[in-house]
Amino acid sequence: MEPKRFFSTSSGIEIKPVYSKENISILSEIPGVFPFTRGIHPDMYRSRLWTMRQYSGFSTPEESNKRYHYLLKNGISGLSVAFDLPTQMGYDSDHSLAEGEVGKSGVAIDSLADIELLFKGIRLEGVTTSMTINSTAAILLALYIALAKKQGADLKKISGTVQNDILKEYAARGTFIYPPRPSMRLVSDIIEYCSNEVPRWNTISISGYHMREAGCTAAQEIAFTLANGKEYVKSAMDRGLDINLFGQRLSFFFNAHNNFFEEIAKFRAARRMWAKIIKEAGATDPRAQMLRFHTQTGGSTLTAQQPLNNIVRVTMQALAAVLGGTQSLHTNSYDEAMGLPTEEAVLIALRTQQIIAHESGAPDTVDPTGGGYYIEHLTEELEKKASEYLSRIDKLGGSVAAIEQGYIQNEISGSAYEYQREIEEGKRIIVGVNKYAEEEKNTGTIFRVDESIRKKQIRKLSKLRANRDGNKVKKSLRDIENTARSGGNMMPFILTACENYCTLGEISDAMRRVFGEFKG
Repeated sequence: MEPKRFFSTSSGIEIKPVYSKENISILSEIPGVFPFTRGIHPDMYRSRLWTMRQYSGFSTPEESNKRYHYLLKNGISGLSVAFDLPTQMGYDSDHSLAEGEVGKSGVAIDSLADIELLFKGIRLEGVTTSMTINSTAAILLALYIALAKKQGADLKKISGTVQNDILKEYAARGTFIYPPRPSMRLVSDIIEYCSNEVPRWNTISISGYHMREAGCTAAQEIAFTLANGKEYVKSAMDRGLDINLFGQRLSFFFNAHNNFFEEIAKFRAARRMWAKIIKEAGATDPRAQMLRFHTQTGGSTLTAQQPLNNIVRVTMQALAAVLGGTQSLHTNSYDEAMGLPTEEAVLIALRTQQIIAHESGAPDTVDPTGGGYYIEHLTEELEKKASEYLSRIDKLGGSVAAIEQGYIQNEISGSAYEYQREIEEGKRIIVGVNKYAEEEKNTGTIFRVDESIRKKQIRKLSKLRANRDGNKVKKSLRDIENTARSGGNMMPFILTACENYCTLGEISDAMRRVFGEFKG
């Protein structure tokens, strides 16, 4: 007789063959009411669909601008900007460390001149823009604000999100510049500045996405994300900021992986947990207690083998995000495991969202899976497991201390190792990879960025430096350095530097001279 199979989720929650009301205590909760398990709005998508974003950015600002106009023409309702590694790490395109990376993982941005080209023909008051940027978040946000001012926009009306989640960079992703504590200062500077000057801007997108990409489980994704959220709230409150005000501008960024029901439950559990956490921190306004989140389908789940299978994976993940109540959504393109997405693949990814929105019936009622015995059980179990991790992190002194001690990094690497071991032993099936594999075929066009991109950016930088006001540049950089030492809010000085066409690398270096660099 074959041994009895054990079924479990990614978080190790045992899956029983059947569920009934005896297994759970179904909560008599309603959408739009604390703790918001069933959604943050009473009508959810019946009154307004989620924002459809497509994460895009590559090559030069001019080329990315063409892609943005293409996406806007085809029905996206929000832009989502990807930046190349030098931009993320605070290096100009002509820096020696930028060689081989300019325009590869996203668009190259060196100055306000590049932002002007990136958004050419796009009124910033008319779109919401999400920028996936962390170490240089203050600079990219300042560049965006500088352009809005040049367009004559009302800063009280421009809206969007800057990721600005530095803690997960130390835990999983690695695009940090400064040590954790001065980096946390910059995060709080942005929250404080925007509360007064750009009140509709979401000042941080607390991200579990990249930790999930690095290998953590669904329960760990909830726990580590909310732990970081607690740290940012504490930092802002230490500044004397009102949690009922800045709490409304906090947003979250989650992954959507392949375990369909666990992912739906994950979003519901995270929403419920955050509402309780921030209420305990002192938030009394329901709008500050709501967990608003963006979802991106799982990049690490895409396979280079049989890439068209990724369309099915992305559809399943996107539907889980919708059933889980996401506020905005990015669907990955099927060819991203091989290179940058082609226009055809991007369009299929966008159409996937539109078909779910208009043909599936999923948005027609609020929390359609709510009350399901299995979903409610998973929601409760994920909350329990995530709460256990949060307790451990609290005992270590919070997220910054847990990261400095290596706890979160070790937990993620352990889960990643276990996941890979299960694939190699055949305990976890990846279709087309370790089962149902086929002989490799020509998979079609692969979109790659030409190495000449760096030369174009260097030429633009040389022209910029020759034509700007050198005295204003020197003063702006000196002011940034002095403010970094004195402890004032950096944002007004960074904004002035951007308006005077200081480069991203120059501004980053001014802060490097004071804060130093974190070596990991």
